[in-house]
Amino acid sequence: MTTRQIRSVFRSPEARIALLALAAIAFHLLLRYAVPRWGASASFGRLPLFDLPLLFGLVLGGAPLVWTLLRQALRREFGSDLLAGISIVTAILLGEYLAGTLVVLMLSGGQALEAFAVRSASSVLEALARRMPAVAHRREGRAREEIVDAPLGEIAVGDRLVVFPHEICPVDGEVEEGHGSMDESYLTGEPYRIEKTPGAAVLSGAVNGDSVLVVRAIRRAVDSRYTKIMEVMRASEQQRPRLRRLGDQLGAVYTPLAVALAIAAWVISGERLRFLAVLVVATPCPLLIAIPVAIIGSISLAAKRGIIIKDPAVLERISTCRTAIFDKTGTLTYGEPQLVEVAPLSGFGADAVLADVASLERYSRHPLAGAILDAAKAKALALSPATAIGERAGEGLVGTVGGRTIRVGSRSGLAKEDPGLAAELPAAQGGLECVIRSDGRPAALLRFRDTPRLEGATFIRHLAPQHRFDRVLLVSGDREEEVRYLADQVGIGEVYFSQTPEQKVEITRVEAARAPTLFLGDGINDAPALATATVGIAFGQNSDVTSEAAGAVILDSSLSRVDELLHISRRMRSIALLSAVGGMALSVIGMALAAAGWLSPVAGAITQEAIDVAAVLQALRAAWPPRTLTDY
Repeated sequence: MTTRQIRSVFRSPEARIALLALAAIAFHLLLRYAVPRWGASASFGRLPLFDLPLLFGLVLGGAPLVWTLLRQALRREFGSDLLAGISIVTAILLGEYLAGTLVVLMLSGGQALEAFAVRSASSVLEALARRMPAVAHRREGRAREEIVDAPLGEIAVGDRLVVFPHEICPVDGEVEEGHGSMDESYLTGEPYRIEKTPGAAVLSGAVNGDSVLVVRAIRRAVDSRYTKIMEVMRASEQQRPRLRRLGDQLGAVYTPLAVALAIAAWVISGERLRFLAVLVVATPCPLLIAIPVAIIGSISLAAKRGIIIKDPAVLERISTCRTAIFDKTGTLTYGEPQLVEVAPLSGFGADAVLADVASLERYSRHPLAGAILDAAKAKALALSPATAIGERAGEGLVGTVGGRTIRVGSRSGLAKEDPGLAAELPAAQGGLECVIRSDGRPAALLRFRDTPRLEGATFIRHLAPQHRFDRVLLVSGDREEEVRYLADQVGIGEVYFSQTPEQKVEITRVEAARAPTLFLGDGINDAPALATATVGIAFGQNSDVTSEAAGAVILDSSLSRVDELLHISRRMRSIALLSAVGGMALSVIGMALAAAGWLSPVAGAITQEAIDVAAVLQALRAAWPPRTLTDY
């Protein structure tokens, strides 16, 4: 937690009330036990002096809480918090100021933690804003040779901007000078660097490679692609569905029952003390304490498994999800291109061509060079010296190996140079492709794919029978051939390809309206959809934006961790229900005894404390690791 986040917690009204209640309890104990002779005898009117801090805390802290709960009751919103408010009033009427202040502490503390979780989710907008540069390097002057740093808001359409190596492109534009590449994976989902030559479009938010590029702005910063994603993110947060929490669902039944039983005891017996005794026994500590303890224990267990729970509500909601939406790159794939096929053409051998190309690629910084070298290493191919090496962005790699001129390029590049040769090539397939020429003759096609995760198909198959998912969708910004290839590999039938972040949000919103929906993804392009889904899970630590938008983060990007999270949630819900329902059942028995006159208010308070201890001990089991957390 950052210093800013800590300050934001303590600035909330709920946190201030909790601190006030805590201070009141501390002063009460100090006056009553640290200075017993003076504290026990001193009084303020009829009120013992040691109770004065508690009364002060109840008036300043309990009154606002009770007023808020009263307004909820008038709107017919009955939950466990309402019974806590009644318990505060009851404690005051009984003179049980310490018990009332403890209820204030529990109630305000829980509200403060929940409010912090909501505010933390909105910090994704701050993360998006931090990622973008505040200024752009604009060319000015008559010869446009002078470079001046200008605020991003002052950049106009047509301005010439200089983007230095490894900088983030500030606006949408078009390359005018320079050759290089940009990493657009945060925005598009494509796992490759995209080559940039004069005339190529660039997106705001993309990370420049090793070359200086001069870009002409075609949109203002406020109209750029990156800003649009921020706007979608903001709209997604405002429209995020508010689901009823487990404690509220149980409290909606428990609260009216407790109040009705207390009133009945008073009416039938004619004794007001029975009304008070019933409500004291009915104080919903199993709901206010046991469920949070189970949640905190489950958060701790998840953290030990490399799963960071950012929004505790995830643990309550994920087990209710019936639709799963997966992004492609980095989620169901490893996010790294692999050479999957060397297709030799007439007169050439696959291994010989691969050895020649790898001999060249040793000297290249192209993102596919590593995949080619890994394939050559796996086959233990001997590499030869290479000379006369040249690599110009957009024109491919060329060099001499073993006296042969080897050229690595694209199908479109060959079509521009020699349409006849390009027409002789086999039909294009899905995925990324390189054309290899040896002494001018087409020698082979190298085909690359982003490799599916080994456990992907097994994981997808087990979602329906083991976790009751009715539908599984694959939604990606990648091309149709790549997306359908992956869908066939892992067994997903519903496929959406070439999707923008806005389209992903709309799909997720529609699905979430039909049934609780789980979205898994990584990259900035997934952040709005992660925030829109009932539960959003981010893979890895590639983007703080994605991590902030998600309710949970899987640190080691493993599908088995997702399965563990599903089981931790199911286990937490079971333990929390047993703790809460078991505690409520014991409380109902105690209420019946109090209603019959067999328990006084003081005895009822002691009984409730014993029930609380039993419920909390049961809830603590959530932190104990079971033997296994996966089932596929």
